[in-house]
Amino acid sequence: MAQIDALLKSFPLAAAPATLFDIGQRDWHLLDDDLAYPIAVLRRSALMHNLHWMQDFVRRKGVQFAPHGKTTMSPELFALQLAAGAWGLTFATVFQLGVGVAAGARRAIIANQVLGLADLAGLQHLLRQTPGLRVWFLVDSLAQLHLIEQWAAVQSGFVPFDVLLEIGIAGQRTGCRSLQEALELAQALAASPAVHLGGVECYEGHAAICDPLLDPEQVSDLVRRVLAVARACDANGWFARGEIVLSAGGSAVFDLVLPLLQAQGLSQPVCGVLRSGCYLTHDHEHYRRYLELVEQREGLAVSLLPALEVWALVQSVPEPGLALLSCGKRDISYDLALPTAQWHAPSGVRRLGDAQAAPPDWQITALNDQHAYLRFDPAGRVPAVGDRVALGLSHPCTTFDKWRWLPLIEDDGAVCGAITTCF
Repeated sequence: MAQIDALLKSFPLAAAPATLFDIGQRDWHLLDDDLAYPIAVLRRSALMHNLHWMQDFVRRKGVQFAPHGKTTMSPELFALQLAAGAWGLTFATVFQLGVGVAAGARRAIIANQVLGLADLAGLQHLLRQTPGLRVWFLVDSLAQLHLIEQWAAVQSGFVPFDVLLEIGIAGQRTGCRSLQEALELAQALAASPAVHLGGVECYEGHAAICDPLLDPEQVSDLVRRVLAVARACDANGWFARGEIVLSAGGSAVFDLVLPLLQAQGLSQPVCGVLRSGCYLTHDHEHYRRYLELVEQREGLAVSLLPALEVWALVQSVPEPGLALLSCGKRDISYDLALPTAQWHAPSGVRRLGDAQAAPPDWQITALNDQHAYLRFDPAGRVPAVGDRVALGLSHPCTTFDKWRWLPLIEDDGAVCGAITTCF
């Protein structure tokens, strides 16, 4: 079991090292200031709600689920997702895959191109050393295929790779841009001794802009393009024998790709795989806005809950209307939006249930490496030095990568465990 100690940020310097199990036995409490600030925490009840909500969602929709591991890179959370019924896990790199395999994954999608020689060798090693492991990665060009073939041709005992043909969007990320390009590549993949063409894949996130009218139209267009490629590949007999993998799914408009994942009419069984990752902790701004539209389209009352937040101290109130918090770019995401003030716990508050919602006028306007600028109305509630403020965030991926461990807390703030990350 992983052990954590004072070499990890915000673990108390005076405390003895602990296993993840021991953390929950130390009677620590978030607002007793047992942990150093800033501290990123996971609310256990919200985390478990999200875990089971999404697994139930895919079960009801009749598709498989391979949550994206790059979001958390946490072996403990990987194990939870697999135990809850995930078909497999998704990763962006061979390094990340290795962490997932060590955590128990035996099916995985690398939702990215693999072509570097060290990565090809690393993937081949994992496949040889791990009984029952299946891994699919993405191919979107003849140039990539040729590099794979050149490497494979000089290997002893080479095992062909499972691959998915990626369909992309003009001006956006990777993936074939046209039907003709995709079919030329699919034919070459089917003829190659280095790979087995297992299916077709896309990432729909770049087609969505959080517009209730445009998002369904743009994502549906991408889904139709992917289905056209899949049907052509099937008609030409280019897929390897077995299930055809059709995969998509970021965390913003995952409902709109269901027609692809539920595709029928192909000559072999379809394995539709959704790959959302940020669902596990959700967030307070970016994905929250998209989820409101998912809830409207699906007729949902309650779906995902924010489970990740970063608590900071008010360390200075140097002038009216400005407080400086002990949290900065090293501690919380800022790539999609600045953090938002969620909760206020004055220095005398010891239980999370007694914390107050932050006033609407409290706004984070800037971040430095180690400071957050909290602007507020001096005529309203005024934060004091020593108060605690919980910050909500957009995009959990770029908060997790700033922490090598995160405590789990109960709804009253009691620390009940912890998880580690492997970035």
